[in-house]
Amino acid sequence: MSETGESQPVRPKDPLHGVTLEVLLTTLVERHGWRELAERIPVRCFMFGPSITSSLKFLRKTPWARKKLEDWFVFEARR
Repeated sequence: MSETGESQPVRPKDPLHGVTLEVLLTTLVERHGWRELAERIPVRCFMFGPSITSSLKFLRKTPWARKKLEDWFVFEARR
């Protein structure tokens, strides 16, 4: 409890809580660029004419690629 007697908000253990896929993708693109994304996760939507829209469509339909992107984001968030 705080000094005022109010309890502190509980922080979720899930580091992706409240982070949309679009925010996650945009953040990694801004930090690393499409080329780095394509090297780490070699999928066509990152390699050829990449865009946020096309990548979001692909990632929503492809769980393994989304998981890799989420794991990368979480790894960076913990550093």
